[in-house]
Amino acid sequence: MINRVEVPSDRIRNINNSQNGVIQPLLTDLYQINMAYAYWKSGKHHEKAVFDLFFRKNPFQGEFTIFAGLEEVLTFLNNFSYSESDIEYLRVTMAETVEDEFFEYLSSISTTDVTLYAVDEGKVVFPRVPLLILEGPLIVVQLLETTLLNLVNYASLIATNAARYRMAAGRKIQLLEFGLRRAQGPDGGLSASKYAYIGGFDGTSNVLAGKLYNIPVKGTHAHSYISSYSSLAELQIETLQHKETKEDMNLKDRSLAWRELLSTELNILQSEASDGELAAYISFAIAFPTGFVALVDTYDVLKSGLLNFCAVALGLNDLGYRALGIRIDSGDLAYLSCVARSTFVTVAEKFNVDWLEHVQIVASNDINEETIISLNEQGHKIDCFGIGTHLVTCQRQPALGCVFKLVEINGEAKIKLSQDVEKVTCPGKKTVYRLYGEDGHALIDLMHRTQEPAPKCGSRVLCRHPFQESKRAYVSPAQVESLHKLYWNEGKIQQELPELTEIRDRVSSSLQTLRQDHKRNLNPTPYKVGVTDDLYNFLHDLWLQNAPIGELF
Repeated sequence: MINRVEVPSDRIRNINNSQNGVIQPLLTDLYQINMAYAYWKSGKHHEKAVFDLFFRKNPFQGEFTIFAGLEEVLTFLNNFSYSESDIEYLRVTMAETVEDEFFEYLSSISTTDVTLYAVDEGKVVFPRVPLLILEGPLIVVQLLETTLLNLVNYASLIATNAARYRMAAGRKIQLLEFGLRRAQGPDGGLSASKYAYIGGFDGTSNVLAGKLYNIPVKGTHAHSYISSYSSLAELQIETLQHKETKEDMNLKDRSLAWRELLSTELNILQSEASDGELAAYISFAIAFPTGFVALVDTYDVLKSGLLNFCAVALGLNDLGYRALGIRIDSGDLAYLSCVARSTFVTVAEKFNVDWLEHVQIVASNDINEETIISLNEQGHKIDCFGIGTHLVTCQRQPALGCVFKLVEINGEAKIKLSQDVEKVTCPGKKTVYRLYGEDGHALIDLMHRTQEPAPKCGSRVLCRHPFQESKRAYVSPAQVESLHKLYWNEGKIQQELPELTEIRDRVSSSLQTLRQDHKRNLNPTPYKVGVTDDLYNFLHDLWLQNAPIGELF
């Protein structure tokens, strides 16, 4: 593929100005501002609140999620303020019912008094465990809700989807994100490129994402480039300088000679091979002699594409260059990749060009996770998958479903009840620990009340299911990890933020802490998230206090 574009160090991101301009306080739901006015009107705006941002179910019928979007959240907090035009718009929009003093108050608020605790970006996370814990003035934290959910939901969903593709493909296969043209708008396209890279993809076709995030950019050509040529007569340039001698040599003549010879050796009728396709390959090879990758299925892979590619690849070899590979965008990918690899091996052995045996085979064509698993079972010879639609649109599940719930106000724990037990919230401010076994695998995420002591290595701790009384177990952890760090306080970021490559590495290392049965594609074992005995009893006592008592007639 085309080589990575290196971004100079003086153009690396700056958190103060790197965020998309649409990510601002007005990127919210109207009911947030309605509530803010009602809080202000009733004098509750200064009350101290604690909110948890979490999700209830892992996506894609899996049992893990990758947390992403934290840097975007911190950038939003750093830039949060209402502009004069924002205030004027709200004043006009809400003029009939809202006092003018409220808008003056709104123009003065900031996130200086907000405190944010978060899981490290790129870490494996699970249902009910808060990804973000926010403390601060009720009105301010309430106004953050919609924007934070927007920044975390899609980012985490894409990163998780990408991580699943990476696990399905294995570590040796290259994965490229090709989804910009199918993404949900330009913002969705950029976010997909960024978070697919975090999740384990190796590069993107999205040039702007490459520039903004320093992601390797990759690309070849489309079918339109091939079909734009009808014959060899259309070639306006036929020569290329030899890589070493710099002598002008005719690539067209050499490619034609090789095609005639290869046609006999490979038992492919030269008359069935497209001259227009060969012309397109020659012209592209002249343009990119060190990055020649050919799309071989415009007409017919077996009768035309492979023959023409090998002819141009050997012609380039005569001039001191090595072709990189082919891309197959349709048909039986497993079968065609095997035939292609066999063809390259045959040609390499026949003409003593060892490198040709190992040229890259790239496959695209609406690939999803199940496709990769099926291709693995069929023994494909593909080296790289280009994945677009199913990755960036998350067709198996279009939303993660993160929620933002009030769990404490003025030091008093709050609970949300529901007939759906899974929607009952875990009240109060909490600390969460991940307990590991002696083999290094994570055993359980355990939620504590903040006043409880942290679990200790080697000491037995009772872990309970938050809602099912009989589900409980003792754990004696070999390692205890606190999941949350202080990331925002007193108007400043409190942790050094990693580069995307570091977050990408964290995804990989975090996934390695899970047992294989938690990560398998079919019927994975649910990872346990529990509460301490103290939190269990507190939750259920508060539940009973707040649940209405029915009456029979």
